[in-house]
Amino acid sequence: MATTPVAPTGSSANSPTDPAKKPKDLKDLDINQFLQIMISELTNQDPLNPMDNNELVQQIGSIRNIAATDKLSNSLDQVQSGQSLSTASSLIGKKVSALTDKAENIEGVVERVSIDVDEDDNTKRTYRVHVNGQDIDLKNVREVLPS
Repeated sequence: MATTPVAPTGSSANSPTDPAKKPKDLKDLDINQFLQIMISELTNQDPLNPMDNNELVQQIGSIRNIAATDKLSNSLDQVQSGQSLSTASSLIGKKVSALTDKAENIEGVVERVSIDVDEDDNTKRTYRVHVNGQDIDLKNVREVLPS
C-alpha cells in the first residue's frame, strides 16, 4: 500500500501550536486540529514497529467519545441546575409542607429562594426555599398544599 507524505503544518494560523488558537481542553479540538494530531502521531511513530491504523483510530475515537460524554454531562448538569431554580422559583407564594435540616415538619408559604454555592466546588449548588424564616433544602419539600 502506497502512502503519501504529509507536509508539516506548524505555520498554519489554525495550528494547535499557535498560543492564541491552542485548545484548552480536548473537547475544544476542532476537526482540523484532531486530524493534525492524528497525522502527527502517524508521522512520528516508529517505522520498524508501526502502530496499526485501526488501533490508532480506535484510540483517538475513544478519546473523542470521552470528551463528548464529558461535554454532555456538563450540559445535563446545567439543565438540571436551571430546572431546579425554575422549580424553586415556582414555589414562591405557595404553601408547602417540608422537612427542615433538623428533620422537623414545617408548613408555610415560600417567601423566597436562595442558592448555596459550595466554596470548594462552585458547580455544586443547593437550592433552598425560605418558609417561616427557615431555610429548607428544595429536596426536602414534600408537598405543595392548596392555598
